[in-house]
Amino acid sequence: MTKQEHYDVLEVAGGQPVKMWTRGVPVEEEAKRQLANTARMPFIYKHMAAMPDVHLGKGSTIGSVIPTLGAVIPAAVGVDIGCGMMAAKTTLRAEDLPDNLGLLRSAIERAVPHGMSPKTRGFKGRGMGRDAGSWDTPPSAVDAAWMTLKDEFDTICLKTPRLKHTNNYKHLGTLGTGNHFIEICLDEEGAVWFMLHSGSRGVGNAIGSHFIELAKQDMRTHMANLPDQDLAYLQEGTRHYDDYIEAVGWAQKFARMNREVMMQNLIAAVRTVIKKPFQTHVEAVNCHHNYVQRERHFGRDVLVTRKGAVSARAGELGIIPGSMGARSFIVRGKGNEDSFHSCSHGAGRTMSRTEAKRRYSVEDQVRATEGVECRKDAAVIDEIPMAYKDIDAVMRAQDDLVEVVHTLKQVVCVKG
Repeated sequence: MTKQEHYDVLEVAGGQPVKMWTRGVPVEEEAKRQLANTARMPFIYKHMAAMPDVHLGKGSTIGSVIPTLGAVIPAAVGVDIGCGMMAAKTTLRAEDLPDNLGLLRSAIERAVPHGMSPKTRGFKGRGMGRDAGSWDTPPSAVDAAWMTLKDEFDTICLKTPRLKHTNNYKHLGTLGTGNHFIEICLDEEGAVWFMLHSGSRGVGNAIGSHFIELAKQDMRTHMANLPDQDLAYLQEGTRHYDDYIEAVGWAQKFARMNREVMMQNLIAAVRTVIKKPFQTHVEAVNCHHNYVQRERHFGRDVLVTRKGAVSARAGELGIIPGSMGARSFIVRGKGNEDSFHSCSHGAGRTMSRTEAKRRYSVEDQVRATEGVECRKDAAVIDEIPMAYKDIDAVMRAQDDLVEVVHTLKQVVCVKG
């Protein structure tokens, strides 16, 4: 591995190099091997970029930026298509929050469907085929958002009929599970921010899974030549490629809209607890970190897949969340071309969810999230801060990619 001014270079025999912004943060050897496997694909453009939160993923590493010419790897985009963050600064101050923050958490949990319970699939008072449920969420925001998505979705379903039967409309405005979350945060000056993390939910999962399988079927005779079956790709000019680009683009729109609907319902929930009038979206950011789009780099139009990475063009705002109990950051991109105008999407895991549950206890979780109103039980131990890299080290490793605009500390956290 050779060294440059701000990054190290992983030289890949038979492939393109990988520029790694990982100084001062741990990187698994398995993740390096996975990066090298992807870098050997014949359509990688110039080089790949690895962010400081890089870690082992399925097919391709999470925290990697993959520029391609003439092909796309569906598994590199993944199944949580369009997963990302949204944050909004309000005119509320720390002193405006209630002494009992549990009231805010309860109101948010009632307003935004989350988790795996049957209630996630049903919404009180909504039509269009929704089952009965107990969520205090108004139908208007969801219905209006769906109408902007429906026509394009119907067209996609004509080509891929199985998508018609996904939980598409039902999942709009829902949080999901795992590391998805909603937070109320304070910035360095005591201003209150609302922040949330989610993606395209079940319909994005269905789109990703469907085209991953199609890519494997199309490459059945070439599988032996692939370093990993999950690197099966779709070639530009083929029907499946065109259908995938259309479907993945729609899923990314769904994900962005999903966050906007949840933010509306989050704001409405807070207003039921805090009676003082306040404004939101004083500053606002809505950014993907699992997606693919066409961009221009080094004089060429290429597809850029960011698998756990955020666009950081010069002046562009993004969000880099820390783990549960750690700080998060609103950042401004510096437009670093070597990174394909990218930065990390968070802290990045240092261990699997299974290992975190084996190693830590509820008592550890309670101590690690002291001062945060959140769940503190066995079901969320896999999200304990110690399962993630040090967010401060991650930020230092990419100081040539972004500058910090705001530093946020959560006081309320709702987990999926």
